[in-house]
Amino acid sequence: MDGLSLAPEIADYYGGKDEARRLLDAADGRLELLRTQEILRRFLPEGGFDVLDVGGGTGVHSSWLTDDGHRCLLIDPMPKHVAAARDAGLPAELGDARDLPVESASFDAVLLMGPLYHLPDPKDRALVLSEAVRVARPGAVVAAAAIGRFASLFENAGLGILARPGVHASVAGIMASGELIKPPPGRFTTAFFHPPALLADEMAAAGIADVQVFGVEGPAWGMLRAAEARGVAIGEVDDPLFASVLAAARLADGHPELLAAASHLLAVGRVANDVP
Repeated sequence: MDGLSLAPEIADYYGGKDEARRLLDAADGRLELLRTQEILRRFLPEGGFDVLDVGGGTGVHSSWLTDDGHRCLLIDPMPKHVAAARDAGLPAELGDARDLPVESASFDAVLLMGPLYHLPDPKDRALVLSEAVRVARPGAVVAAAAIGRFASLFENAGLGILARPGVHASVAGIMASGELIKPPPGRFTTAFFHPPALLADEMAAAGIADVQVFGVEGPAWGMLRAAEARGVAIGEVDDPLFASVLAAARLADGHPELLAAASHLLAVGRVANDVP
């Protein structure tokens, strides 16, 4: 990977957790997965696309995309994620989003469902997006997920710990700078938190046209975090609270003023036909 590598604290963080369970166990994770599927399927109708799943982890997204009839290749910097994806029968290779080990103009869709999360340096984020454009065919879909600038505000408020001085100071710092740099072990790791406009601008600067930004979980996702933090079991889609929060996310689509309330943003556009 030409000397590029995952920062040690980020590798340690993902090495110590089962990332696949985040989107399957917690209610807000299930909401994120369901909404991500809904949004991406608007741009990737069933069957026939060559999809590059960059930073694809253990293959949560590649799995359902494969079930939809697409041909997926997963790239991830964590050896244990690549091994898990291969064990699940998914094509997967070790690689860094900033230096993809694939040929140029070889995919109909490129998904960046995590690489932008942990790159505070804008030059690194630009590299990731430029690599996505390089490996995409003209007119291909590029989708990039980001953590929302105010995600930590809503999360810690829902957990009931935002008023604690240390937590309050950390969240205030993230809101001011967008950066979380090497926090204490046991918490989230080095990360960057995007405002919606910056994510759209970074996509456009890389040569991605017609960018649309979606608030994945919508404005009410913190209610799920708050309920589970207090021991309330949240069921599947037919659970009244889950259904209500999902309805809020769907209603919020098309209202840019509500984007910043989501935990995650998803920007989707297409590679311009005249990008070299």
